Amino acid sequence: MARTPQTQLAVLGALSIEPMTGYRLRAEVVQTLGHFWHESFGQVYPALAALEAAGMVEREPGAAGAGTPFRITAAGRERLRELLAEPFRQPPPRDPLLLRLFFGDQVDPALVRGWLTAALAEAEEARARYEALRPELEGAPGGRYRLLTLLAGVHGAAARAQWAREALELLGEAPGHAPPGPAGPGGA
Repeated sequence: MARTPQTQLAVLGALSIEPMTGYRLRAEVVQTLGHFWHESFGQVYPALAALEAAGMVEREPGAAGAGTPFRITAAGRERLRELLAEPFRQPPPRDPLLLRLFFGDQVDPALVRGWLTAALAEAEEARARYEALRPELEGAPGGRYRLLTLLAGVHGAAARAQWAREALELLGEAPGHAPPGPAGPGGA
């Protein structure tokens, strides 16, 4: 499985912050890393079991059962450092909005404007969410590095919002302007 090392990186990285149960680990991956990285239950739990079998994580002493917290071991920290040091490539983007916009001449322009208006609202909401998280990270242990990822989200959301505004303007519907009528064949 191509994502296994990346899944291990996410799991070991999360456990390097603090011990967690499998359920909480999955929740943290979704709520925290989920702003920029996605892992499913189907990826997290098998990775956790494999890491435990390899001695890279262990259950907290004196606890038993499904609610037992896991913690990273010295071997796990070494594996985490190895994974962090490995070269990586950005995967090609998969943006369903851009895919649809590329073929936007095949649908009603009002539908395209609706997509862009929704993208603008989502980007502005995302930026506000990221900005609200900033105070939690400033001054927290490890916060400087977590703030780097948050800033990527802030700037990415700001850029997406600016792009959506510009795209709406290009289509003739800048905020505060009346939308143009649909262009027919041979129309403007």
